[in-house]
Amino acid sequence: MTDTTAAARAQALLDRLNRALADRDFAAASRLFADECYWRDLVLLTWNIKTLEGQEQIADMLAAQLDAAAPVHLSLDERETVEEADGVVSAWIVAETRHARGGGHVRIRDGRIWTLLTTAQELKGHEEPLGTRRPMGAEHGIRRGRQTWQERRQQEAGELGREKQPFVLVIGGGQGGIALGARLRQLGVSHIVIDRQARPGDQWRNRYKSLCLHDPVWYDHLPYLPFPDNWPVFAPKDKIGDWLEMYTRVMEVNYWPSTNCLNARFDEDRQEWEVTVERGGETLVLRPKHVVFATGMSGKANVPKIRGQDVFLGEQQHSSQHHGPDSYAGKKVVVIGANNSAHDICAALWEHGADVTMVQRSSTHIVRSDSLMEIGLGDLYSERAVAGGMTTKKADLTFASLPYRIMADFQVPVYDRIRERDAEFYRQLEATGFMLDFGDDGSGLFMKYLRRASGYYIDVGACDLVIDGSIKLQAGKEISHLSENAVVLEDGTELPADLVVYATGYGSMNGWVADLISQEVADKVGKVWGLGSDTTKDPGPWEGEQRNMWKPTQQEALWFHGGNLHQSRHYSLYLALQLKARQEGLPVQVYGLQQVHHLR
Repeated sequence: MTDTTAAARAQALLDRLNRALADRDFAAASRLFADECYWRDLVLLTWNIKTLEGQEQIADMLAAQLDAAAPVHLSLDERETVEEADGVVSAWIVAETRHARGGGHVRIRDGRIWTLLTTAQELKGHEEPLGTRRPMGAEHGIRRGRQTWQERRQQEAGELGREKQPFVLVIGGGQGGIALGARLRQLGVSHIVIDRQARPGDQWRNRYKSLCLHDPVWYDHLPYLPFPDNWPVFAPKDKIGDWLEMYTRVMEVNYWPSTNCLNARFDEDRQEWEVTVERGGETLVLRPKHVVFATGMSGKANVPKIRGQDVFLGEQQHSSQHHGPDSYAGKKVVVIGANNSAHDICAALWEHGADVTMVQRSSTHIVRSDSLMEIGLGDLYSERAVAGGMTTKKADLTFASLPYRIMADFQVPVYDRIRERDAEFYRQLEATGFMLDFGDDGSGLFMKYLRRASGYYIDVGACDLVIDGSIKLQAGKEISHLSENAVVLEDGTELPADLVVYATGYGSMNGWVADLISQEVADKVGKVWGLGSDTTKDPGPWEGEQRNMWKPTQQEALWFHGGNLHQSRHYSLYLALQLKARQEGLPVQVYGLQQVHHLR
């Protein structure tokens, strides 16, 4: 009797795919995919972060990669339940290639594969020392000259960067650099993470006073060491800073604070970088094989050039330089911008008695925090999700299993529900003149973040101050110039100001490459971030993945890492595995190296 359960049908389809792969019948393998189909691979077969769209692209990838990866085998994960709903069978899988073990997810529609996610989770022979492989720590027995753990750490710290060169240098020691450093430590990859701040976590401590995480705790865990169960849902900046400092020590990240990168160049002959840094008044030259820019999406401040900035008599600050409202009670403040930082800063200034005006030059997507948590994140990242058996890893892979091409289709109904739920709130906000949007296609916050990393505010209360007029609003107007004591808008409106805050966002991460390496190399790698969606601030053509993030770039041995805490956690694994493979000399064969279409 034929077993027609969803699990049996899914396994039968994977068996057919396995046979086609074993036979090197790429055409037969691709025909097992639907006419509209997507195979997203995170390092397992492509040694890249790559989404193949359509049967032709899938067949081409297999023809290029299968010989080096074989044997390849996919099967259902027996620990998980196969689900069927609305004509789609969804199943978790385990996957294995010659050099790696991993897993993923498959969606099957009308008997063929609609979406397939494959991910590398460990390299064979180079597994992390976890569980039964954990280190002993104490060295039992008696012998002369043995070192304690502390002595070994001190020796490593003294030699690294001097007698011994790191395999990887990570420039930027915020959450991204620290998470990657923890991954590299567990994989045995020699590394140094450098940052100009005096302590790990100062990247958060030194921001404006009211800054806190707008993402909930379940979304924000770091690798290996999740926040405790009593950690607040929305952590204040200084608490996050303290956690990052503790995490850096406990995870044994080789971290150099108070270190400035002065310049870098790639030595083609020696196939290594020459990076000049200044540390504690001493100039050192480091020679890593790989350099990772983990300078963050909020690293390269974007300050607009406005006529009259040189004659304005008050203070001018980018939002990254604004430490808080304490000095501005009774003062007039103009905040240029209307996204997350602008709202936070305006609200804190109002609380401390400042007369504050927000200048909104273009529309902003607003989503209330409680609605985002309940409708947007609740199924994956919430106490409800945890109680239902959802783990952080499973949530991350669920999110990763949706190809970016169709992710907006899944997000539009979510934000339609939010719009309906908060209709009166949005009506009141727009009545003030506030320019509201839900993205070019109505797909809301996550797609805006993935496409442009700007243009939104998760409302934790500031919008009520806009609605009742406590925060004054000038919307839809460009700035003409600054006078000695005011911001002058294009319609002639004068906004008296003692302080102007430019909450105007940040530039592409390759701006740091231009500063520290060269403009030529910055242009060689091109724009960082965005999907090529041909929406506002994310020009086409379609890329299918985040530009240049966590994967090989057009500049050999140069990488980018960053994003929010979720991305720093999830994608640090794939970047670390790629670097480990190169350290061990595995036969890395990259498929589909991203082409450059935009410089910044």
